[in-house]
Amino acid sequence: MRTTTRRSHRLLALAAVAALTTGVLAGCAGDSDDGDSSGSGNNSGGGKTTLTVGTFGVFGYKQAGLYDEYTKLHPDITIKENVTTRTDVYWPKVLTRLQAGSGTDDIQAIEVGNITEAVQTQGSKFVDLGKDVDKSQWLDWKNAQATTADGKLIGLGTDIGPMAICYRKDLFEKAGLETDRTKLAAQWKGDWNKYVDLGKQYMKKAPSGTKFVDSASSVYNAVLNGESERYYDKSGKVVWDESNGVKNAWDVAMSVATSNMSAKLKQFDKPWDQGYANASFATVACPAWMIGYIQEKSGDAGKGKWDVAAAPTAGNWGGAFIGVPTAGKHQKEAIELAKWLTAPEQQAKVFAKQASFPSAPAAYSTLKPAPATTEFFSNAPITQIFSDAAKTIPAQVFGVKDQPINTALTDIGILQVEQKGKSPDQGWDAATNEIKDVLGQ
Repeated sequence: MRTTTRRSHRLLALAAVAALTTGVLAGCAGDSDDGDSSGSGNNSGGGKTTLTVGTFGVFGYKQAGLYDEYTKLHPDITIKENVTTRTDVYWPKVLTRLQAGSGTDDIQAIEVGNITEAVQTQGSKFVDLGKDVDKSQWLDWKNAQATTADGKLIGLGTDIGPMAICYRKDLFEKAGLETDRTKLAAQWKGDWNKYVDLGKQYMKKAPSGTKFVDSASSVYNAVLNGESERYYDKSGKVVWDESNGVKNAWDVAMSVATSNMSAKLKQFDKPWDQGYANASFATVACPAWMIGYIQEKSGDAGKGKWDVAAAPTAGNWGGAFIGVPTAGKHQKEAIELAKWLTAPEQQAKVFAKQASFPSAPAAYSTLKPAPATTEFFSNAPITQIFSDAAKTIPAQVFGVKDQPINTALTDIGILQVEQKGKSPDQGWDAATNEIKDVLGQ
């Protein structure tokens, strides 16, 4: 998933994707405060080595049957997956445990928004996986994100997150809007404001109880992840309050937040999940990893009603890594599992289940979404849509506090406007105060 938020950069380096001839594509510790912990395979113990995998959101390993497959290949291993739904809850817990040197899972997922912090401040807390893998399996830029200044590779790439727009074509039809994915994409091509304008049209004849979009924060993230300038510049300087990319994303989000087109849901909270099941919103900015999430949360009632169209501008929202903490009790076994889970063959299997786009180019020629997935999304050409997006995503720079800055703007600033009726200026000020605290200013 990230899921979360299930959230990458330097995708201009996706030359490998541009070389594709068939257009292939896709997308996420212990106790959990807001998620569920779920085991897989044979978890009864009985003298076996139990490996724990800490993730946020839906990574697809369990759903694609990879844990069961691995334990059959390795009868002496059992696997338990510990899931925390939101990365902003998950990552602080991981940091605490890394710093304490205890309590970590054997394998820990790292979201792209946190990878710079992990590399720069927690590098010594992770095993150097570069000694155990063939680095050429992954995109060069993906490896670079997880490599410390002294050359340690602390994480193996899982997915990346090219974006599209997922929409309920049944709701569009009832609202009198275009439902053909190609014609729809042409209406908003090149400008997120055109997407907002379509939302205004939708609301004029919106089916009862529905809104055009899930949240203004969703739109903010979608716009920002197509911008070359975010919260940091290339030198590592914090520039969030001067960034043209941030300003553009904020302005579009405010157009949504101050209108009646948003369902005002906080992404990855239970009401948001219920919104899928209840068909309470018609569109959502849709990174590749969210395909599986939508399918899971919408259930059978959404089958054939969802469709996928190209986003107004190309962007990348998400992507993750898995690393092996040095505090883990089973480092050797964890390294082998991490290598296997991120191998091209396994990345292709996760794609087939939920369209998470691999970071391993060797998987690209074999990618095929599951028939159930394509049927669920009205037989949309998912691989083509996401691969086309991946080819033109701008290079981006991430910083140490990228994730908490983003959270302050979305979960404090935008929510102040969207849910509490504050003005855009008041929302910006609230986010600014939080960001100053995060940066120690």
